[in-house]
Amino acid sequence: MEHYLDNAATTMVCPEAAEAALQAMTLCYGNPSSTHAKGREAKKLLDRARGQVAAALDCAPGELVFTSCGSESDNWALLGGAEAMRRRGKHVISSAVEHDAVRKSLDELEARGFEVTRLRPNALGGIDPSAVAETLREDTILVSLMLVNNETGAVTDISAVSRLLKEAGSPALLHTDTVQGFMKLPFRAKTLGADLISVSGHKIHAPKGIGALYIRSGLRLKPLLVGGAQENGRRAGTEAMPQIAAFGAACEAARAGFAENTARMAALRESCIETLHREIPELLVLGGGAPHILSVSMPGWRSEVLINWLEAQEIYVSRSSACKKGARSHVLEAIGLRPAVIDGAIRIGFSRFSTQEDVEALCRGLKEARERLSHR
Repeated sequence: MEHYLDNAATTMVCPEAAEAALQAMTLCYGNPSSTHAKGREAKKLLDRARGQVAAALDCAPGELVFTSCGSESDNWALLGGAEAMRRRGKHVISSAVEHDAVRKSLDELEARGFEVTRLRPNALGGIDPSAVAETLREDTILVSLMLVNNETGAVTDISAVSRLLKEAGSPALLHTDTVQGFMKLPFRAKTLGADLISVSGHKIHAPKGIGALYIRSGLRLKPLLVGGAQENGRRAGTEAMPQIAAFGAACEAARAGFAENTARMAALRESCIETLHREIPELLVLGGGAPHILSVSMPGWRSEVLINWLEAQEIYVSRSSACKKGARSHVLEAIGLRPAVIDGAIRIGFSRFSTQEDVEALCRGLKEARERLSHR
């Protein structure tokens, strides 16, 4: 029996999203820019999906632009945001534990002449708002911090960062990558206080290949893609209607049981921690905060050996971010963990479809690995 616990990497497509995608491909397949009946039908579907995603973010539909993924949203927010503010300064604040989509965008900004301050994380992997206050300058024009760390689940108080920027009278734009926090933590665009918010579909049971960028009303960014007039001239290219329709449906399904689902994930996480601590006393819990991500380490074992052992039993977890493809975690290094802890770390990701049976299988598998496998 399969036990999929790598939901921080991606999630299975939920029935509601799959049905919406199928209908967009086989029934409502027109181009939303066409003026005939099939085009108008597709445009209606596009507007509905935008409204569904906007409702999940609690923002105006016009503040939402569909993208191909969270990484595109991150790239556009950082590169476009910095360029929009260039006349006000060239200082950018971010952190050493961001997703590679942000990290490499920061590298690109430095190549363009911007100065980037990368804040160190706290022991959990989050960023203390006080660290932003300490590095804020008159020429700071952009702050980019993720809401939930994709490897440890650590939560950064983005609302507090927004408040301190306002209290300091800073003109800096605030961007947050909420790909791991969207529909996992309760937040609203307005109360979060960010000017730019990146989200992705495949983390919430929509297909891969769809994301969105919230752009605060009144903020103008230069388009990342130019061509047609789609997305009100902000992103060219015919809209990926099956993915967009599925994203909207996934948001609506997630909203319907949000409180119950997050409570269930949090309970599974705590059950997993309790059992693992009992069965494997030396196991360490790394960071934490979000209800759906659990990072643990068995120092002295190699994570790839543990993962292969679990995979043989159809139990699926990962080392760190799926984007790292085997490289050592920059997040765990930035926290300051010793190499043996980093090399023995695995990431467990829960979803609303995860079960207690999944947790029991994982704990049993790790206990057996500890008993049967040799130290490195």
